[in-house]
Amino acid sequence: MHIDSTLQIGAYHLQHCEDYLFHDHIGTDKLLCAVMDGCTMGTDSYLIAPLVGKLLRKIVKERHYLEFYQPSRLPLSQELKSIVQQLFNELKMLKNQLQLEQREMLTTIIIFLLDKNNGAGLVVGDGVLSIDGQLTVFEQDNKPDYLGYHLQEDFDNWYARQAVLNITNYTDLSLSTDGISSFMALEGGETEMDPIAYLLADPGELDKKLKYLEHQAGLRPTDDVAIIRVRNSHDNSPAQ
Repeated sequence: MHIDSTLQIGAYHLQHCEDYLFHDHIGTDKLLCAVMDGCTMGTDSYLIAPLVGKLLRKIVKERHYLEFYQPSRLPLSQELKSIVQQLFNELKMLKNQLQLEQREMLTTIIIFLLDKNNGAGLVVGDGVLSIDGQLTVFEQDNKPDYLGYHLQEDFDNWYARQAVLNITNYTDLSLSTDGISSFMALEGGETEMDPIAYLLADPGELDKKLKYLEHQAGLRPTDDVAIIRVRNSHDNSPAQ
């Protein structure tokens, strides 16, 4: 298994990147990946996405240590729900401790939890998913579903409305924020090239691909973009 990731500020964001990403293993058997997309119209929107990532890191570390003493016997679906619920609870405490307003809590998140023993995985949240080149965009009512809108809701009711996708077989899986669809041609840039397919389907390292898109193809994202790519195949092809 090979995990690659990249994070790039968009051309229209001159000071701060509002996206964030996180991936780590829980014990030896599970992998958790997540990308977060802060809301440009929010207040200090560069802050909340990294905070969510840091909370996920805390949650994963706690569960990683616990696995050594008490391996989880929860079905993967219940473990994913438990992780998201703990994230909600941690966010609520953080909001209260820092006296944050709703406009400071606006970020989306899409999470992938993988059981490496059987290759089964689950995806939930708001963002872009690519499985072996097949693209799926997760959105609630065709608009961003910011976590800050739901922290005061009953968690079970909120989670029951989420689309949880079961993944039983894949070779190449990517999570991305929707900034991946914001590439525009600079002066003299290639208009026929598909940056999404290039980044999520073609072989090669993501950081090198972004440099190729900007400096060789003349294409650059106008919005921030965060990508995590997980490949089961042994892909040693060089990046352009």
